[in-house]
Amino acid sequence: MIAFVVRRLFQTIPVIFGVTLVTFLLTQILPGDLADVLLGPTASEESRQQLRAAIGLDQSLLVQYANYMGHLLRGDLGQSLVFAQPVATMLASRLANTALLAVSAIVLASTAGIAIGTWVALKPGSLRDHSLSASVLFLNSMPPFWLGLVLILVFGLELRWLPTSGMSSAIGGGGPGDLAAHMVLPTLTLGAWSLAVITRMTRSALLDVIDGDFIRTARSRGLSEARVILRHALPNAMPPVITVIGLQAGFLLSGAVLTETVFSWPGIGLAMYQGISARDIPFIQGGILLLALIFVLVNFVVDALYAYVNPKIELS
Repeated sequence: MIAFVVRRLFQTIPVIFGVTLVTFLLTQILPGDLADVLLGPTASEESRQQLRAAIGLDQSLLVQYANYMGHLLRGDLGQSLVFAQPVATMLASRLANTALLAVSAIVLASTAGIAIGTWVALKPGSLRDHSLSASVLFLNSMPPFWLGLVLILVFGLELRWLPTSGMSSAIGGGGPGDLAAHMVLPTLTLGAWSLAVITRMTRSALLDVIDGDFIRTARSRGLSEARVILRHALPNAMPPVITVIGLQAGFLLSGAVLTETVFSWPGIGLAMYQGISARDIPFIQGGILLLALIFVLVNFVVDALYAYVNPKIELS
């Protein structure tokens, strides 16, 4: 187990290096550069060239990347042009809000997805099975921003049951109850697609093991159906489900950009949208790099959990 985790840890090093390279190159292929953003469209070409020379944009891409990595290794992500703060400080202040929303969404999607997938797998080919297939297709077809707008229209504007923006109410806001109310709609929006994927994977994994010899043996011992499913079938079906949950946890971070924008949730996603709109290149670089590194970290944790649940994976 330890050798497997150490091996996977070393394998993440070239991945992280690739992430930094891709992040750097993505901002290089955008129209214009940092000098254009800082000086604006009315500046003269001479002023642009002087600023490019001052901040090193006239050097080769290799030298610029080396400088970028040097600053990165010191924890310096640059200065945000929109927020007028260090990028690292800005990301750190918003990370907790994004993590709160993403964790809530993946917990909801995982809990409901495993429960629904297990319930449906007990009656394959039944009405509830066909209904689930239609529901999963519907959820997989809905873009998060569209679902968010529909939920705002129904539960926020028409029924007036739930708040539709921010993390707290302007009047009389604050406290866990107010925060929970503001989290309901963005959590549902962010977790809907993952819920469908986890439900489908749970159903498929259970159907693969539910007719196995060890299940028939458990039933022949007179165990109740609930005990057979929960104690024998479901644990053996969990490894692929864990993998999917880990992948969805990473995808939720990228999906948070649209969801946070729709609900004005003050997290990294909303800040990324504002930075992209204003072409805040340092913040775009830092935000993409942070989200990518979290995705790599989540996948590393999933690999470790998979090896723990299924020790045979260590031999591969």
